[in-house]
Amino acid sequence: MTNPSRRIFLGQTVVAATGAVLHAARAAESPANRVTIALIGCGGMGNNHLRSLAQRSDIRLKYLCDCDAERLAASAKSIESQVSPALRTVSDMRQILDDPEIDAVWIATPDHWHAPATLLALAAGKHVYVEKPCSHNVREGRLMLDAARSAQRVVQVGTQSRSSAHIMEAVQMLRSGMIGDVLVAKAWNSQLRGNIGKSEPSEPPERLDYEMWLGPATYRPYRKNMLPGVWRFWRDFGAGDIGNDGVHEIDIARWGLDATTHPTTVSGLGSKLFFDDDQQFPDTYYTVAEYQTGGQPGQIRQLIYEQRDWSPYHQEGGENGNAFYGTQGSLILQKASGFKVYGPRNKLLAERTGSPDLVAHHQNFLDCVRSGKRPNADIEEGHLSATLCHLANIAARTRHTLHFDPTHETITGDPESQALLQRQYRDHWATPKA
Repeated sequence: MTNPSRRIFLGQTVVAATGAVLHAARAAESPANRVTIALIGCGGMGNNHLRSLAQRSDIRLKYLCDCDAERLAASAKSIESQVSPALRTVSDMRQILDDPEIDAVWIATPDHWHAPATLLALAAGKHVYVEKPCSHNVREGRLMLDAARSAQRVVQVGTQSRSSAHIMEAVQMLRSGMIGDVLVAKAWNSQLRGNIGKSEPSEPPERLDYEMWLGPATYRPYRKNMLPGVWRFWRDFGAGDIGNDGVHEIDIARWGLDATTHPTTVSGLGSKLFFDDDQQFPDTYYTVAEYQTGGQPGQIRQLIYEQRDWSPYHQEGGENGNAFYGTQGSLILQKASGFKVYGPRNKLLAERTGSPDLVAHHQNFLDCVRSGKRPNADIEEGHLSATLCHLANIAARTRHTLHFDPTHETITGDPESQALLQRQYRDHWATPKA
């Protein structure tokens, strides 16, 4: 058990953090500080954002955007009593980006739109909150990071663990040396996903502007098991479950490991062991990335990722989580419930409960929009973590060990894998220019 003084301290930390968020929101309520925003994408996570944003008095929500007319109408109706003046609904994001009143956009589209929409928004002078994974491929992440720095705009990635109090405290404990030198971090994604089935090309429903939905991605005919949500299991549109749920744990693992650059080596396997369906990504991975700051013991760190999308059984106390292994102990973290710290002889040194805090992540983004500071999940952090997902997918697809140049973001000596660091686009108004 944690000692009483420790519990009191943690409780005070939670109260202080919550109070700080509420104080910041109240301070920004004046019209001069109000941020005018738009939400692009009214799917599952988009509606999670919408429910939270509609309650805020420090923003003006001016637009909702979606290419599914029924979904767009339903989302607008769900908050119509909370938004004043009247909310505008559009199917084409260009109407939003052309509006000089818009300060910031939330992008909660499928993955293949994340980078194109972000790049267009930055070119229009908007700040961006973009869902994870920030990119569809490694090259897109670099374009996003460079564009954000060039435009001098804030880009926050939707890995809300970066603003969640118990996870922030866990990382601080790792930094303080509480478990010695952290040499290995492990992330796991273990749950039971559904079978997406098999289908043939068909006509899209009338409510959906499928041409708009495709955007600059390579044309593929509509299939009933591509939308909604299951697009993430198709290579042209998503990054698999490693880029969906896995990236949360991978980001926490990299953060706790204090890996501030790309890895030099990525190896491992990924295959479909369970599902007999149209999914194009593995349901099972074992991947290891190695970070090297020198060639001697103590200068190398490892990050391990495990995924079993057919295994709803707890590992280290939870389906999805992280473990950090140090020279003097370990820290076991479940983002949805809390963490425990163990010292020599497995003595419990500290523990805390907690859960992801989306409101705090929104608050951090809005605070940075007003101040110009870098947000907790800055696009650079998002790019580093998304790149791990993309490299793991490449290693699984080619069955190669990847030797990655962190500076030039290239895979050396392997043209087949190198070609997968970017994608082919069709001719479209949202095709990235660089």
